[in-house]
Amino acid sequence: MTPPSRAELVAYLVRTGIAGHVDTPRQNNLRHYRRLCHKDPYYQFGLTFQHEWQFDEVLALMAKRCGVVADESHQWGIDTIDPDRTVDALDAVADRLAGAASRRERVMFATGHPKNLTDTYRSWKAALEERGCEVVTAAAGFSYEVATEHPPNRRVLVWKDGVGFVMDGGSPRHSHHPFAMRAALQTLTEEERQWPQLVIADHGFAGAAGEAGVPTIGFADCNDPALFLAEYEGKLLSTVPLDDGYPPREYRPLTAYVLERAGLS
Repeated sequence: MTPPSRAELVAYLVRTGIAGHVDTPRQNNLRHYRRLCHKDPYYQFGLTFQHEWQFDEVLALMAKRCGVVADESHQWGIDTIDPDRTVDALDAVADRLAGAASRRERVMFATGHPKNLTDTYRSWKAALEERGCEVVTAAAGFSYEVATEHPPNRRVLVWKDGVGFVMDGGSPRHSHHPFAMRAALQTLTEEERQWPQLVIADHGFAGAAGEAGVPTIGFADCNDPALFLAEYEGKLLSTVPLDDGYPPREYRPLTAYVLERAGLS
């Protein structure tokens, strides 16, 4: 597809709801912020924080970094992601991908949203691979148990076309957990293989990589504050704010925009 201009991409993000007024409810955002402050591991994405974050601080940072409504009295209904912040972060992604391509870095891609973001990651992976970057994978078949009311309870790490995600044995599964990324990095160490020089990921995959000190770019919805806090504390290179629950085709314009800016089209 023809890559959009910045103005066209901003308009597209607002029109679709990937940014602007988003489908992620305000009450859901605030609940997740509180759970992070209460140190619920499911919302920490494998990260630890130097600062003891309080709810009002998290909300203020999310307003600044993501574009949610800053007014704490807004408790219910629609919330927002600033599309200009989204595109600013995508510019940073493109610039980092361009650098990775020029240096032929080792890269890793993984997602807790396999039904939504895999195609975007796969497109960027293929472009880097064509320019000599090594795509790193590890620990395929690693599994762990999760607490859920509806079995199966086991998650298995798989790599498909160079992008990692977890499955329940039959279907790709949404995941916040850091365990698969931790296992991948540990396996690389045990096999005396080099770690990636850049990780592109979301949820626990991004959190665990950043926590381990790997240069990481994360993607996060407005109800996922952990990666934004990690960026603020210097554990992530950047975090892209966007609604992460859309069908893969809806992300094609932003995918193309990044490739064009990076000179990887």
